[in-house]
Amino acid sequence: MAYDLIVIGSGPGGYVCAIKTAQLGLKVAVVEKRATYGGTCLNVGCIPSKALLHASETYSHVAHGMEALGIEGVKPTLNLAKMMAHKDATVKSNVDGVAFLFKKNKIDGIQGTGKVLGAGKVSVTNDKGEEQVLETKNIVIATGSDVAGIPGVPVEIDEKVIVSSTGGIALERVPGHLVVVGGGVIGLELGSVWARLGAKVTVVEYLDTILGGMDGDVSKQFQRMLAKQGMDFKLGAKVTGVEKAGSGAKVTFEPVKGGEATSIDADVVLIATGRKPYTEGLGLKEAGVALDNRGRVEIDKHFQTNVPGIYALGDVVRGPMLAHKAEDEGVAVAEILAGQAGHVNYDVIPGVVYTQPEVASVGKTEEELKAAGIAYKAGKFPFTANGRARAMLATDGFVKVLADKDTDRVLGVHIVGFGAGEMIHEAAVLMEFGGSSEDLGRTCHAHPTMSEAVKEAALATFFKPIHM
Repeated sequence: MAYDLIVIGSGPGGYVCAIKTAQLGLKVAVVEKRATYGGTCLNVGCIPSKALLHASETYSHVAHGMEALGIEGVKPTLNLAKMMAHKDATVKSNVDGVAFLFKKNKIDGIQGTGKVLGAGKVSVTNDKGEEQVLETKNIVIATGSDVAGIPGVPVEIDEKVIVSSTGGIALERVPGHLVVVGGGVIGLELGSVWARLGAKVTVVEYLDTILGGMDGDVSKQFQRMLAKQGMDFKLGAKVTGVEKAGSGAKVTFEPVKGGEATSIDADVVLIATGRKPYTEGLGLKEAGVALDNRGRVEIDKHFQTNVPGIYALGDVVRGPMLAHKAEDEGVAVAEILAGQAGHVNYDVIPGVVYTQPEVASVGKTEEELKAAGIAYKAGKFPFTANGRARAMLATDGFVKVLADKDTDRVLGVHIVGFGAGEMIHEAAVLMEFGGSSEDLGRTCHAHPTMSEAVKEAALATFFKPIHM
């Protein structure tokens, strides 16, 4: 059977692309090497980690945050196996949901490892070693990413003592001391999970700040919040070795700017130094598909590779490695294949860190605007001045709005605080339509809500806030 499209990979980018393409009337197949659909995100990434973040946050709140609300005498007991069962049930519900959507949209799901043989041909090898060759008008490479490791440092990840994010969501007991190598989103989220459940957590980060490209104000205040929660930070530290030692492991690092090496012992070490595009074994070189110097598949503005009829999207191409970015690209590619005008606005892609409090950002940071020489104005509003935040004992953090100095068009919004990941979307909608800080500040917000802080930050940008 010849297809209009074969998608290799069923993560958020791949499965969304397949569903949208099928909805537009084309015949679609998806090749997936896992036993279940959903890729890293649904199986061992976004979804299970959020289940554990929510469960551990609830545990911590009951254990330490109820007395001030007049709820006393509550002493929760941790049943880690049951918490992991909740995580697993959440994963099953989501991957089963994708399978249902494939069936609903008459998409052929093919289990096996896909390989591009050239334009119009894909081979699939199942777990028995049996190979079949499929014909198609178009191919989409949506194979996602893999653990990057530590540059220049060989590390043997066994997912028990030295773990990646995959092992980090499946520990059988709470470690006494967890060392996290990497102060990015994954490391801080999983570090938060185990810190709430009782682990001592030390984060070793190469840069002088956590959260790499996030706004500087956000990074500094957020680090102080995590430190208050008990997390320890070793910044400006270059890891030179990670090795097993006894029943645990040892992490050795030295100052990036020079100095003596230090070693710390850990029960578990989490390697959270980022991810790399997954292109291994896909036959891309043999098919003539070009990769860039970072191993990403090169694409044009219509997501097509240098080989006509072969497209790529998601973590395997340029841009932020975010599930929702991949989803938007999946829709755009589907529309292009159907003769429509698919497009993604890369200037308005939110990013969220699902800790407590959350961190959310969309658009440019102050550092980026300064580097680009763009004249801007900034408005800030703290949650300490927000009535709903006071009522919920959630006054940590702030909202910051950045707007063009001349036109008042909003260029970036950054939030640290309870529910930041939900609040960021009104900023994204505003920016998608080219709105100004005055537009946002003059939009009526319900009272009392955390979102009023977004309005107040906008008021502070074009004139003055009311409640500060």
